[in-house]
Amino acid sequence: MLHTNASDTAGPSTTAVHAGEARQKPGFAITDPIFAASTYTFANTQSIIDFIEQDQPREEYGRYGNPGERVVERKLAALEGGEEAVLFASGMGALVGLLMAHLNAGDEIVFFDECYHRSREFCRKHLTRFGVGFREVPTCDYAAMEAAITPRTKFIVSESPTNPHLSVVDIERFAEIGRRRGVLSLIDATLCTPFNLRPLEAGVDFVLHSATKYLGGHNDLLAGVVVGSADKLAPVRQLRGIMGGINSPHNAYLLERGLKTLALRMERHNANGLAVARFLESHPRVERVLYPGLESHPFHAVAARTMRGCGGLVTFFIKGADWRQTAAVIDAVRIPRIGPSLGGVESLIEQPLVMSYWNYTPAERAAFRIPDNMIRLACGIEDSADLVADLAQALG
Repeated sequence: MLHTNASDTAGPSTTAVHAGEARQKPGFAITDPIFAASTYTFANTQSIIDFIEQDQPREEYGRYGNPGERVVERKLAALEGGEEAVLFASGMGALVGLLMAHLNAGDEIVFFDECYHRSREFCRKHLTRFGVGFREVPTCDYAAMEAAITPRTKFIVSESPTNPHLSVVDIERFAEIGRRRGVLSLIDATLCTPFNLRPLEAGVDFVLHSATKYLGGHNDLLAGVVVGSADKLAPVRQLRGIMGGINSPHNAYLLERGLKTLALRMERHNANGLAVARFLESHPRVERVLYPGLESHPFHAVAARTMRGCGGLVTFFIKGADWRQTAAVIDAVRIPRIGPSLGGVESLIEQPLVMSYWNYTPAERAAFRIPDNMIRLACGIEDSADLVADLAQALG
């Protein structure tokens, strides 16, 4: 078996294909089987006692784990260079499970303010009901983040890159603040994937992914994962067994299959994102493009220093357009489908104002920096020339 440290010596594609798997599998199949079982039986009473007293590595009940799920967790831990991974039913499930396992009444969290709006909503509207404090500071303002830390602070949290503004956090600086101030650090690395960035290597305590996106890669599953050290994840796994935020055996199989092509897909996502961003930046109808791979991006230097590539997500703004004129551009594209999410083989396009912020007030949209003329394009793995030609006709 290639264990979770396989990525220390193997390349990213070799790790994605082989890590976490037994060389010889049940039935001598090359792929791991789907264990469609809710219950796992014991030969006799003594075998139950041995399982409990010896902490044997086997399953008992589906809410506590599944053999296929364990393979995926080992593979994800290897890809991130972490000791352990805990798989959840969604990215939000992973975030909620992690925070609930480590926070108590009286603790506080400090967020960079461009994090996913549902993540912030959970903390602001729900954790606060249980006495957990919540503070937001401007993204990449490290002095403000450090100033917001108090003796009650338990977590500092950010995405990198952020969605949809694509700000890039200096991971080493972020992690250093957490270590020096004695608080846990969490990076949601969904947009960069372990192919482009491995936050644990910089000293971050936890890395989180919506595995629905690039890790699964085919727009056909929901999953989430948090990766870190075994001791810090032990209470997370225990709480998941109580809360039941598990993934299904078939989803675990789909995720394992998707992960095997992660490196290949990310090479294409990176190439497509950069090609589309360069085209859009040169188009007369485009006011501005946000993509860390462009030299014009405010965090380009940080991205170039810390990331292998910048992924397939491109945010751009139509010059002088209201929301209807912006929607007309989206409606005119022929290749990308209109819908939420990102990271799949199919390109997706959306107007954040409509898709995610339609029920917000103008003041709230302004606070979130979501203008009428913003478009978010998640490039898939189609040919970049075709994506560029399609955008050209839509903008024309």
